[in-house]
Amino acid sequence: MSNLEARFEALVAKIRALPADGPTQPSQRLKLRLYGLYRQAKDGDVQGDKPGAFDLVAKFKYDAWANCEGMSRDAAMKQYVNEVEAFAEDHGVEI
Repeated sequence: MSNLEARFEALVAKIRALPADGPTQPSQRLKLRLYGLYRQAKDGDVQGDKPGAFDLVAKFKYDAWANCEGMSRDAAMKQYVNEVEAFAEDHGVEI
């Protein structure tokens, strides 16, 4: 496992472990961005049919992933790490 992959996996675990009712939470926009980057890093380019307009959550997730289309696995992991580190710095959270 590369250093980048290890850092990526550690940050994924830390973001998932943030308490839902805690004082510091990523914005919905950041959560979607991280979701898209995560899926791109794990699964590559977006797959499957775009969800219909009535399933808003699935549609937003699909769009977030589709926005990362063409990005390499390493680039997606690096961007994820950068986004989480910037969030932590901006909010004084130790990550």
